[in-house]
Amino acid sequence: MSSSATTGGVDRAHDRSFVPKLIFAALHGSIVCLCLWLAFALEWADPARAKLLSGCAVLYFLRHLITLFVLLKRKVELSEALGLSAFMALFEIGFLLLGAGILRDSAVPFGSMDMLALGLIAFGSYLNTGSELQRMIWKKRPESKGRCYTGGLFKHSMHINYFGDMVLFTGWALLTTSWLAFAIPLSMTVGFLFFHIPALDAYLSQRYGAEFDAYAAKTAKLIPFVY
Repeated sequence: MSSSATTGGVDRAHDRSFVPKLIFAALHGSIVCLCLWLAFALEWADPARAKLLSGCAVLYFLRHLITLFVLLKRKVELSEALGLSAFMALFEIGFLLLGAGILRDSAVPFGSMDMLALGLIAFGSYLNTGSELQRMIWKKRPESKGRCYTGGLFKHSMHINYFGDMVLFTGWALLTTSWLAFAIPLSMTVGFLFFHIPALDAYLSQRYGAEFDAYAAKTAKLIPFVY
């Protein structure tokens, strides 16, 4: 199989792609700076929630830097960086505006649902970045060359990193106190199920053959113990 195969809308050939990654990081950083300005420089109906949501954007940006410059080994096209930056602007700024009260005129007191939301954000972040770090460490071992990683958090789900994003964005949307925000985790889940996962599974089956097929036959595809 060619090492430059494109699946799921991305080129999976190994490439440092330093310039596109740098542009991607700079664009995302600019979005986060705008979120911080919106939260701290303007007056809102719910200023405390706006500030907390800007903090979520900062956390996501820091994790994104780890992904770009430590974990991600495949090629990143400039078009991908631009498209994902636009999507990040949509949900990071959108979440902040909804939570700040752009559609209401009073603050929503913090309560148990907000604690749940923060827990989901933390847990989802751990599942996504933690699983990728586990895989990276395993891949560096000489005996792991050419093999499919099926351990760590990935033993519970073939795409535990995607599941982590689902959990994270559900918590982030919950923190806004607006049902409109749930369009983001819903659309993300649909994209995973019907676009990214089928394409990635086909690629991994070709690359790893029987080893991946045996793993797929006994492991949940996305949600541990469920699907």
